[in-house]
Amino acid sequence: MHPRKLLFILLTIFVTGSLFSQSAVMMTLNIRYDNPADTPNNWDQRKTAMVRMLRHYDPVIFGIQEGLIHQVTYLDSCLTDYTFIGVGRDDGAQKGEFSAIFYDTTQFEVLETSTFWLSETPDVVSIGWDAAMERICTYGLFLNKMSGQQFWVFNTHFDHMGEVARANSASLILTKIRKINAAHLPVALMGDFNSMPEDRPVQALKNGLADAKTITEQPFYGPVGTFSGFTDEVMLRRIDYIFTQKFKVLSYVHIDDRRDDNLFISDHLPVLATLEIMP
Repeated sequence: MHPRKLLFILLTIFVTGSLFSQSAVMMTLNIRYDNPADTPNNWDQRKTAMVRMLRHYDPVIFGIQEGLIHQVTYLDSCLTDYTFIGVGRDDGAQKGEFSAIFYDTTQFEVLETSTFWLSETPDVVSIGWDAAMERICTYGLFLNKMSGQQFWVFNTHFDHMGEVARANSASLILTKIRKINAAHLPVALMGDFNSMPEDRPVQALKNGLADAKTITEQPFYGPVGTFSGFTDEVMLRRIDYIFTQKFKVLSYVHIDDRRDDNLFISDHLPVLATLEIMP
């Protein structure tokens, strides 16, 4: 074979392999709603440290929970290459907490997005089953501008009170994913599920998705739990997750970074996963 032709073939293989094996760093973080009574952990005392943390780990896509509109827009204004999708859960517009998904616009485009409520009537603002309040799931179909690959990201926050609501929310999300993802594209589901690994909602989700922590290629790193409650007790409550389908998980971390005064950035730890679409 002519050396020039061989070089062309090798370059083609390299470029094609690079395009279809790009990794993406994704994060989920319950940012804790702006509660003035949280002093010394209220939003104004935490927000600059949160932005520094996000800039440091540089996730290309991250989902937040509990963000009120002014918290969402603050993060959006500080992260200039990012924008977000999502609505407030109280009215489907700007009222109440968001389960927003932020993404790097230099790398990704959103082709489709919507939000549904975790209830018996998911298409309208509603409280489901025995939940204490409205709960939502925001999702988007993402296009990698370089590789052309498409994948779905879902972000949610399960109810903290309703046991039936949490179990039914898991079933509803799995049903929605199957319906929405008719093309069988890769899926990442992230959020605060208010459920431990052995609880029924997590076990139900694992019937259709993988708990990314359990399939990471690099050893898991970080505290066992993800909820601190702003206390210094040992963190054993793991209630924040990233679940995947058709993604290879390269690494999975619970980030226990602190502010300058050694206080927490939020009452939940960020969960960071490096994902790669399976060929």
